[in-house]
Amino acid sequence: MTAYPALLALAVLGMSAAVSGLALLGVRRVRPSAVLMFLAGLAIISGAILEATGGGYVPRLAFIIGGMLLAPLALTAYPALTWRHPVDFVSLVVIGGSGVLAVVWAESEAAVITMVLVVGCALVAHTWWKIERATDPDRWALKWMALAGSLVGIIMFITPFLPLGTAGEVIAYLAMSTVAPALYIGVRRPEVVDVRGLMVRSVVFVTAVVGYVALFMAVESLVEILGGRVPPPGTLAIIGAVAATTFHPLQVVLRAVVDELLFGVRPDPLGAATRVVGHIGDDPVLALRAIREALVLPYAALRLDGSTIAESGAEVTHTRILPLALGPDRSGELAVGLRPGDLTLSAGDSHVLSLVAPLLAQTLRARALADELRESRGQAITAIEEERRRLRRDLHDGLGARLSGIAFTSDALGNTLRTDPSGAEDLLRTLRQETVTALEDIRGLVYAMRPPALDELGLVTALRQQALALRAPDGTALRVDLRADRLQALPAAVEVAVYRIVLEALTNVARHSTSTNAAVSLTLREQALEIEITDDGSTGTPWQTGVGMASMGERAAELGGTLSAESTPKGGRVHAVLPIPP
Repeated sequence: MTAYPALLALAVLGMSAAVSGLALLGVRRVRPSAVLMFLAGLAIISGAILEATGGGYVPRLAFIIGGMLLAPLALTAYPALTWRHPVDFVSLVVIGGSGVLAVVWAESEAAVITMVLVVGCALVAHTWWKIERATDPDRWALKWMALAGSLVGIIMFITPFLPLGTAGEVIAYLAMSTVAPALYIGVRRPEVVDVRGLMVRSVVFVTAVVGYVALFMAVESLVEILGGRVPPPGTLAIIGAVAATTFHPLQVVLRAVVDELLFGVRPDPLGAATRVVGHIGDDPVLALRAIREALVLPYAALRLDGSTIAESGAEVTHTRILPLALGPDRSGELAVGLRPGDLTLSAGDSHVLSLVAPLLAQTLRARALADELRESRGQAITAIEEERRRLRRDLHDGLGARLSGIAFTSDALGNTLRTDPSGAEDLLRTLRQETVTALEDIRGLVYAMRPPALDELGLVTALRQQALALRAPDGTALRVDLRADRLQALPAAVEVAVYRIVLEALTNVARHSTSTNAAVSLTLREQALEIEITDDGSTGTPWQTGVGMASMGERAAELGGTLSAESTPKGGRVHAVLPIPP
């Protein structure tokens, strides 16, 4: 009769299978495997109860039905029952037939052990074949099943070498109880840990242990044969110490071999980085393709301010994001898809991407600057065309009409000069007035293009002169404190922009602010002129962009500069930076 600790472990095994099978019933594609696993768990639990109450042939039959027929069929049908392919069909027949024979020959220990070997070999071969052919979700699930199976294999291999007795049985049954939960995790939560890393470590450890034990036993047997007697404990200790020195090197070698066998060739980080750097240029798609090919990744994408601007490959479920440094005003990132079986990037992959990321950031910055340049040029061309349209309209509708009137008045004056001297004098006065008005229109057009005061007085003096004329709605004069460094000869376009922006900002202070004090600061920086206009009052309402503020922003943008206008706790503030060409 089986010892009670072993029966308790068998009950845990049956409960694990039944509960996991019941939990998997909600997944349609896994339902056949879930039903078989649930029934296997019930059979094992029934056998444990019958064995504890009386023993005999029936409990043994229940264990064989659950462990040799139903459970192997559940693993064969996991994660989806397929039988149309010859390999699937043969595996089902071999595993199911072996289970049936084990049930039929339940009283024969030799027959049952033989069927155990057949079922085990068939399961390993079929699982390996399914992993090679499966899609990503099924491959994840099968790897979890293979991981639990590897744990069972390790325990089953090690325990016979140890004088554990009943404890060995308990350990073996508890190890088997991890298989059914692994099926559940493989379907419901496959990415909870990196199963690839666990599989590689498990296979490497088992292989290294087998190799270490084989080497130790081979050396010990050789010493015994040559010496004619069993080596003393001291000699065995020396043999064990020498053999132990091979354990870690063997693991290092096996890790690379097993990783390649299970998951394919992994690229050399230095060589991958060299290949990627050689392909990074103006086209980000080519750079992403080079990254994918060098690192054997399924997907790569570049994103700028949350929008994907370039991508290569097919997007996958699991990706990793690497931020790209693009400055305070822009955000960029490199998204890479993980290879099947990976939950994170390897150290080598991360190193390659850390080398590549600054180059990709530089490419994105260059692309962003080129876009800004094109936009700025477009705005400049649009502004020029709008100015030409305004001049044409003003010349045609204003000055043109007035000059036409002068011409008609001159004709009328010529016709009445001899016959109506008094009327001719009235026409002459009208002609002079129209001429004066035309001159004023011309001055207005000239002023609109470039204020004459800039040429006559200079920028700073012209600003001071215009500021003296500013009044609040109640007639109070606006006091302006104008501070300016020694400004070098500024380009004409910059001078006009500064003049217009400062006057528009001061006009807004006079019209809308509760303050009668304003400060203007013009500071020459490296290849840029910084403008700041502040006041210590409030508009009483949040600022809204109007024609004046929009005009200031457009003038700054035409030169490739920036402008911001805001209400602060200390008052209003307009800040602009205009680049100055070298």
